[in-house]
Amino acid sequence: MKKMNQLLFIFLLILAIVLCIGNLYLARKTFKEEGRMDRVSINRIEKALVRYEEEYGESPLNLKQFEAATGEVYQGISGLYSISKDSSEQKISEFLTADLGSAGGDYRILATETYYYYVEYEVSTADNRQMVILFNVIVVLAFVCVLAFWFYVRNKIIKPFHRLSEVPFELSKGNLSIPLQENKDKLFGRFIWGMDLLRENLEENKAKELELQREKKMLLLSLSHDIKTPLSAIKLYAKALSRNLYKDEAKKLEIAGNIDEKVDEIESYISDIVKASNEDFLHFEVKNGEFYIKDVLEQIREYYQDKMQLNQISFEMGSYSNCLVYGDKERLVEVLQNVIENAIKYGDGRRIWMDMQREDEEYVIQISNTGCELEDKELPHIFDSFFRGSNVEKKPGSGLGLYICRELMHLMEGEIAASVVSQDETRIMMVQVAVRLA
Repeated sequence: MKKMNQLLFIFLLILAIVLCIGNLYLARKTFKEEGRMDRVSINRIEKALVRYEEEYGESPLNLKQFEAATGEVYQGISGLYSISKDSSEQKISEFLTADLGSAGGDYRILATETYYYYVEYEVSTADNRQMVILFNVIVVLAFVCVLAFWFYVRNKIIKPFHRLSEVPFELSKGNLSIPLQENKDKLFGRFIWGMDLLRENLEENKAKELELQREKKMLLLSLSHDIKTPLSAIKLYAKALSRNLYKDEAKKLEIAGNIDEKVDEIESYISDIVKASNEDFLHFEVKNGEFYIKDVLEQIREYYQDKMQLNQISFEMGSYSNCLVYGDKERLVEVLQNVIENAIKYGDGRRIWMDMQREDEEYVIQISNTGCELEDKELPHIFDSFFRGSNVEKKPGSGLGLYICRELMHLMEGEIAASVVSQDETRIMMVQVAVRLA
């Protein structure tokens, strides 16, 4: 904000300097034009007076009679008076010093061979005044426009952005409870709404995660406590057997059977613990509905065309027909992006292509890439959670991408599958995503 104020001050100062320099220039130009107009008009009338004297042998009585005789109109000349050089010196002196004009204009004394002339003139400066007024109006309007624009930018852009600049820091610190102030402005209204929605989603996910962790801890504590009972029984049986308290073979067999039951019970508890530790570690939500498949495919095309070109990967999308499908549009985009990102990461970077086909009850999208190094025996496990094939080498990843894709497709009543084929001495990875028709 301080920097913007400084820029505004500098710009207004420049406008003020332009205003002053412009007015000085126009004033100087007006003065020069007036002087030039004086000389032109006086020179014209002086020459005309000489011709008049030569033709009529006397001086004109007044300006009206002079213009009628010469047939010309002298712009700016308002009066013409004369006196013969043969007049007395006193009369000539009084003539030269007298204020003969009635319009209050300037005057010039001209002399021919036989007469002195008193020429009164007025210079019209209306055009120059209009130019000065126009220049000042333009500069003042520029002042007003700059101020109006600055106030608009400050109130509509800078202030809202300044408020938003603290949001990422607050979110990174886990401060999710303070809602953003609503703003109906078109510039930031939707952005603020989106940020507030993101904050609410993060807050909701955080609450769900805390609740899930609490439930898991309670379950683990409960199962751990339940395990103590069969362990205590096994321990007692073991002590009794070590001390040879049971002489009867039938009793010993019964104790062995009891121990086996307790072991099965413990294994069941351990299985529950393992299951509780692994399941529900990710929470999936889908909002199923009807949408056009073309919207999804166009979004994928727009996103990946430039990215593939940047990575120098040949990317092709086959022809496709538009139809109404069932599922969650945003989640389907997420699935396709996940599969394509895997193709970029684990392929040879030469070629990735997509084929689309409408079948009886589903719409199938197939993403293929060259350079698959996954072993055939690993193919059935690629959709398992935390599974990473032997082709990952040092590439980063968690082994959850395709697992998430499968879970999302199942929630959308769709399916995802994969296969590997050999073609032209290269192995091709093909992932089929099937969406139910609406």
